[in-house]
Amino acid sequence: MDQDICLIGLNHRTAAVEVREKFALGTVEDMETRLLTGPVREALVLSTCNRVELLVVGDETQLPGHVLDAWAGAVGRTAEELAPHVYVYTGGEAVNHVFRVAASLDSMIVGEPQILGQLKEAYRKSVACCSARVIVNRLLHKAFFVAKKVRSQTEIASSAVSISFAAVALAKKIFGELAGKKAMLIGAGEMAELAATHLLTSGIAHIYVANRTFARAEELAERYHGTPIPFGELYLHLPEVDIVISSTGSPTAVIFAKDVKAVLKKRKHRPMFFIDIAVPRDIDPDVNSLDNVYLYDIDDLREVVEENLAGRREEARKAEAIVEEETAAFSEWLSALDLHPTIRDLLDSGREIGQRELAKTLRRLGPDATPQTREALEILVNSLTRKLYHEPIVFLKRRAQEEGKSQGFIDLARRMFNLDRDNVPDDAHFDRRQPGAPGGPDAPDSLDDLPEACPDDGTLARND
Repeated sequence: MDQDICLIGLNHRTAAVEVREKFALGTVEDMETRLLTGPVREALVLSTCNRVELLVVGDETQLPGHVLDAWAGAVGRTAEELAPHVYVYTGGEAVNHVFRVAASLDSMIVGEPQILGQLKEAYRKSVACCSARVIVNRLLHKAFFVAKKVRSQTEIASSAVSISFAAVALAKKIFGELAGKKAMLIGAGEMAELAATHLLTSGIAHIYVANRTFARAEELAERYHGTPIPFGELYLHLPEVDIVISSTGSPTAVIFAKDVKAVLKKRKHRPMFFIDIAVPRDIDPDVNSLDNVYLYDIDDLREVVEENLAGRREEARKAEAIVEEETAAFSEWLSALDLHPTIRDLLDSGREIGQRELAKTLRRLGPDATPQTREALEILVNSLTRKLYHEPIVFLKRRAQEEGKSQGFIDLARRMFNLDRDNVPDDAHFDRRQPGAPGGPDAPDSLDDLPEACPDDGTLARND
């Protein structure tokens, strides 16, 4: 077989961040090309901060070793260093894993949407370098369909499950919608970055970034098309903003109730939403005593996250059922894919025999074969060909669907109808068990006399 599916990878569960960094492939431009040698016919590479996965199609017996060597070599390491950290999935398990990744069931935070975009980008790259062909193409399109189905038929992505996401979700509850609102990020670390991402996707109009290191504020503001402000000037801009998310490393508070009171006066007491996700806290708790001010700290947000995580786990069970169903459907398609060349060859062989016999019949009829007669005989031959091969084709398709593995039956059909055009000796019909018969007990030893292998489960011998 040269269309086996194999997935080899490592992720946040199997490898620490320092290992993932060593074997990351995000900067390796030609990884798909490196893979497309030897046993690999198709390839896709997914490399993110939490996972590196190589999806390949080819000869299953040779794939793992080849992929490990290519992967390790691309980053200047050895396969021996890499091997202890990887997982290997083949066949239906590989398909199932791809679907689970696309549906965010394998993510650090179940239901997060970023992985689907990363998978789509990996697929685009694979298409661009012509390493995604029939199977990878179909598998990835099916994965995107599964992800959409999971999100439309479950509530797996409806609740906040990260501190930053929960913060923005709460802001949306306060204001109804964030379109036209302005926000300020105090601090420019990872939490601030995540919050900025969620704010923008929620339709926030503008983001200000205040940070003690102004260069970092400029960098983050540029990335999110916002405005950097010096840390000492944040109170000058607070009257302009509706949402404040603070996540500095300050040992003491940076926002105080008396100052916010003055800000509210300038805002004509329009509501303000403060989210303090710093430890120690950045915002004086007395701020919450002011009218038209909503203050949440990290403990408030953790309660939201834990509650929503429990809900997502329940929804994840529904999503797993969808993944299992679609995995089975894809496996059926993959099994049927093996049949296509055989079905084509079977019908071509039948048509060839039919046309040969038709030509003989027309020669015998000679001048009596009118155009109407020729057309009628042509229709008859084509109809007989289709009907004679209908049952064998139905049998093969049924075996592919019911057994999930049709290769043994395909091999039998190809030999039975001699679709590979093997030279069949004239004495092939003799009973070789009879003394004196060609190839019989008293005939010279021959490799042709070796018995045919049969499957242990006896499936080829069953009556249908």
